[in-house]
Amino acid sequence: MSPMMKKVENAGKKGMKQKRKPYHISGDDFFHETETLRLLFAQLIHTPEPNRCVIIPSVSYGMANVVNNLPRKGKIVIVEGQFPSNVYPWMSLEKEGYTLSIVEAPKTIEKGKEWNERILNALTKDTVMLAIGHVHWADGTLFDLKRFRTRLDEIDGLLVIDGTQSVGALPFDCAEIRLDALVCAGYKWLLGPYSIGMAYYGSRFDGGRPIEQNWINRLHSENFAALVNYQSEYREGALRYEVGEHSNFILVPMLHAALKQLLHWTPGAIQQYCGHLMKDLIPAAQEMGFGVEHSDYRAHHLFGLKLPKEVNGADAMAIFKQRKVSVSLRGDAIRLSPHVYNDETDVRKLTSALSHIVGKSR
Repeated sequence: MSPMMKKVENAGKKGMKQKRKPYHISGDDFFHETETLRLLFAQLIHTPEPNRCVIIPSVSYGMANVVNNLPRKGKIVIVEGQFPSNVYPWMSLEKEGYTLSIVEAPKTIEKGKEWNERILNALTKDTVMLAIGHVHWADGTLFDLKRFRTRLDEIDGLLVIDGTQSVGALPFDCAEIRLDALVCAGYKWLLGPYSIGMAYYGSRFDGGRPIEQNWINRLHSENFAALVNYQSEYREGALRYEVGEHSNFILVPMLHAALKQLLHWTPGAIQQYCGHLMKDLIPAAQEMGFGVEHSDYRAHHLFGLKLPKEVNGADAMAIFKQRKVSVSLRGDAIRLSPHVYNDETDVRKLTSALSHIVGKSR
């Protein structure tokens, strides 16, 4: 979970105060800010179609819309150790004639190249969908989405991406990747609050069946006086998939403020900053015995340091906590998540903690 910028916090406070005087909230207010939020997200992921971008409460919600609209039965490919919200939806389909194929990770430290090859080989003619992240949530392994897209074109398969661990910090181009669906929680690299996120649904989901039926996603819903003139048609694009009550007067302005700042910084600049920040730490960690993925298959904003064999993960985390260094333990690797709120002082503290961990184990 990312820290919250002051401008995001202030936007939330302003939204809460607005509820004190609901008579100041107009019908237009239910639509204006959400339309702007879609525009901002569309810019961030490089799509010219903001009406394909929708507000969701969680990744599992966004994936449930995919579950509801798969074009045919077949094999669903995922990778080992994927985040549960991008696994459980597909597990639920196994009783309905779908098969779930999990591509195991190589047991080597530099596993990215071989892992990508294994995924590519798993995309056989019976594959209906590849559901994967841009980077692996546990160790930041970078996946070659464009290469997968080329193979999926050959077998008429869907490419569905969980962008929670990458979008906002790593450049992402919908037009270049040509994905079918993208789902992102807002609390991570979008730098927004919890319980709101964004999704993108491509043309393969046009005319589909959303998981809920709410008033605001229907055609002419902005006409409050005529809401009882029930509509069978939905609003344009992918807006049928948007969550009910998406005009959240607290969370929407907060995510709006966060996306504006991200667009000002740009994900490319964030990657460059993180890469520069960690350039000395990585070789130093390797000299201490920590394993690191090859740079071609590693993101700068999220990556893992595989623990030396003699180091116990729980003992390492105790030392980090004692030294007030915030990292995550994922399997046998320490997950690092640098960002613009980190500086060289943080890196020195991290390096010192790593050295102390190795020293303690010897």
